[in-house]
Amino acid sequence: MDSDFIIKKLKLVPLEKEGGYYYQTYRSSRIIKKEFLKNDYCNDKVLKTAIYYLLNQDTKSRLHRLKSDEIYHFYSGDPVLMLLIYPDDKLKKIILGNRLEKNEIPQFTVPANTWQGSTLLEGGSYALMGTTMSPGFDFSDYEEPDKIKLLKKFPMEKELITKLTADAD
Repeated sequence: MDSDFIIKKLKLVPLEKEGGYYYQTYRSSRIIKKEFLKNDYCNDKVLKTAIYYLLNQDTKSRLHRLKSDEIYHFYSGDPVLMLLIYPDDKLKKIILGNRLEKNEIPQFTVPANTWQGSTLLEGGSYALMGTTMSPGFDFSDYEEPDKIKLLKKFPMEKELITKLTADAD
């Protein structure tokens, strides 16, 4: 199995801005009114969304942050390195994967307002994952970082931050 087969089989399409491929598998018909949400949101939101998400050798998930928690589910393929920068400026790297004996994590929650970006580990060919969000994903909640500010704060991660920012293509 390769990424081209998965892209066709699951009807994945390019995820603009962020990178990778996706297909929305669930979008709740229930709506949460803005007045019941934190001030972070500028409009009503669907209750929950879920997607398939695929990275291959030609893609990455660019550094970004969202206003809702995002739960990653690793399904198959090669391990993924995820960089996280929390609101308190703590930096963390994790490996998403299904080889528990190598301390890979098959499910991980990225808290709201945390910068996140990911790429296949060196030598990997693809990773099929899924994500679930509640309140549901909305493109208006997607935010990209100021690369220069991140590089000044985290010079020790220059290579990875550079790789995961939008102008690194």
